[in-house]
Amino acid sequence: MPRSLLKTVVMIAASLVLGHAAAADHPSFKVDVTGQGAPVILIPGLGSPGEVWASTVAHYCGKRQCHVLSLAGFAGQPAIGTPLIATVEQQLSDYIREHKLEHPVVIGHSLGGFIGMKLASDHPAQVGRLVIVDTLPALMAARIPGTTPEQLKLIAEDMRTRMLGQDAQAASASTLESLRSMISKQEDIDRAMGWAKQSDRMTVINTLAEMTADDLRPGLNHITAPTLVLGSWIAYKNYGNKDSFTQLYKSQYQQLPNVKVELADNARHFIMYDDPAWMYDRIDNFLN
Repeated sequence: MPRSLLKTVVMIAASLVLGHAAAADHPSFKVDVTGQGAPVILIPGLGSPGEVWASTVAHYCGKRQCHVLSLAGFAGQPAIGTPLIATVEQQLSDYIREHKLEHPVVIGHSLGGFIGMKLASDHPAQVGRLVIVDTLPALMAARIPGTTPEQLKLIAEDMRTRMLGQDAQAASASTLESLRSMISKQEDIDRAMGWAKQSDRMTVINTLAEMTADDLRPGLNHITAPTLVLGSWIAYKNYGNKDSFTQLYKSQYQQLPNVKVELADNARHFIMYDDPAWMYDRIDNFLN
């Protein structure tokens, strides 16, 4: 075999081995890397795969390198046996260090934004800029102000017990009802429902309980990355106006230095589906 061909074969084999080793190092998520340039990490929400960011990748990854995560247990990804949020955060920190990603932009939707906050709070030197798409650092406190850490844990466990008590039909109906409040177009609802059906039920329930039981507000002042929070409110207009929801978001993020909060007028929870142009305009201005 010619030496040049042998060298090529060896390089390909080595890359395959390293690829499998890298995947084994972070079983809590799969990564798809596209593009070249400054790094961007995109984290999806509960039950969604990295595919939810497809149009976002198309918008940003010509001049940037996107690392798109798909989390364990969601949309057909194998589940893991440890708490997902804490595990993803630590393994993502390891991934950033091992791949020498210099101050990446971290963009997270819902659960992904929650994980982005934890990463930026616990590992502030690793995050260059943070974009949080429609989530809060203390979800339950938005509904029940003044809840203590102990109360949050009780609420989360009660929710977990009730969800576990649902049969498959009731759980599916509940998921569909939630998605209809979160997404405007039927084709996007159908896509998200398909992902939900492929998701591991225990992972979804346990992760939602993990998120509900936590309150990230005390650690927000550790975040050094400039942060953009993009929220939505029209799905809840029966409970308040834009000003009241804007105040809710700002109050939850008041301990976060260098934060900008904006709420969309024409998008529900999945802003990247309902009003991508608005989202890209805000992120473009923030990054530039």
